[in-house]
Amino acid sequence: MFNKTGKKLISGLFTVLALLNFCFGSAAALAANDTTYNFAEDSGIQNTANVGGYVTASSTPIETVVSNIIYAFLGLVGVIFLGFVMYGAVTWMTSMGNSEKVEQANKTVMSALLGIIITLSAYVVSYFVINYFWPK
Repeated sequence: MFNKTGKKLISGLFTVLALLNFCFGSAAALAANDTTYNFAEDSGIQNTANVGGYVTASSTPIETVVSNIIYAFLGLVGVIFLGFVMYGAVTWMTSMGNSEKVEQANKTVMSALLGIIITLSAYVVSYFVINYFWPK
């Protein structure tokens, strides 16, 4: 089903997903810390607004917003992985002994597995670096 260009596209997609997760995964790890910076409280802007008579709504810290986006992104990557594995499994089951289709299905499943391993390892490395080496 996939030609060489399609396989390169899938491989490139998982690589880009892994790099994005590595770059932005640190924000989710920061959000997991208890010592997050709340701009409204820590900058004094809340006190200034209260003195000026403004009613302010409570705000969500940016780290929480980014971490929620990253968790949704990881969920989407998991769904994509599941889709590729199911596609490979169906291709394998319907190959009827055709060795080319079996090989194609095997490559699809292995590529999906490699992609999810790279994505999750990028997240684990960024989480580890932030939690254990970030100054508190």
